Amino acid sequence: MTAYFAGIDVGSTMTKAVILGNGIIASVIGPTGPEQRRLANKVMEEALNKAGIPFGSITYIVSTGYGRINVPFADKQVTEITCHAKGISSLFPEAKTIIDIGGQDCKAIKINAGGRPNDFIMNDKCAAGSGRFIEVIADTLGIRLDEVGGLSLQAKNPAKISNICTIWAQQEVATRLSEGVPIPDLLAGVHQSLADRISRMVNRLRVEEAIVLTGGGGKNKGLVKALSEQLGHEILVPEEPLITGALGAALVGREIAENARKENMLLETKERILEEIQIL
Repeated sequence: MTAYFAGIDVGSTMTKAVILGNGIIASVIGPTGPEQRRLANKVMEEALNKAGIPFGSITYIVSTGYGRINVPFADKQVTEITCHAKGISSLFPEAKTIIDIGGQDCKAIKINAGGRPNDFIMNDKCAAGSGRFIEVIADTLGIRLDEVGGLSLQAKNPAKISNICTIWAQQEVATRLSEGVPIPDLLAGVHQSLADRISRMVNRLRVEEAIVLTGGGGKNKGLVKALSEQLGHEILVPEEPLITGALGAALVGREIAENARKENMLLETKERILEEIQIL
């Protein structure tokens, strides 16, 4: 009989759910918003529907991420550092360094061969090192976020963006645009500026290959290219870079359940009920 495990990653901008059976059988991604408990319930319900299994069949559930305490049905809360390490190690056993670029922060994690974190460093004080930086620039240029990466790869003469502060960089980009600098050149310059900031943070951990990029930043081909050039190493990207934390959470849950079984211990779990949460 197949055992099922679930991971919920409540990030600052996106909430992700993964259900594991014999591999990933369902994953869901949705915007977090202010109603974190409601979104956690929603993505879990959608994941269960995709998997075609009842909630009661989930053996163990682990929540992680910025809003992990707001998942009422989670059996355990685990830090995103641990979960990202576990998730990436399962996808890339050769991984030694993880760079996670989220909506509001950026972190770098060194992991060992067992998929456990050895060290990490995080920037959560300034938007200039996060996905929010790219969002602001995209809004300034009047383009969609999903267009940014492809357009930047068309650059012929990347602009030098001297400001690393999001507000000042936004003004600088607007000024350069009014001067006639092409959008692809501006975007390439923005990516180089962001990659420079991230690489300086990452290098404080003494980067080791293989390097894997996760989070929304992994969907931006222009940023992947710029970061690879700055670090001087190839950057690996998961097929879906947004769900690695949730995947890791599910894997942690499976490990907890297996250890409990081996030690003949009771596995304590929450009641499998999805709340009906009304928006006030």
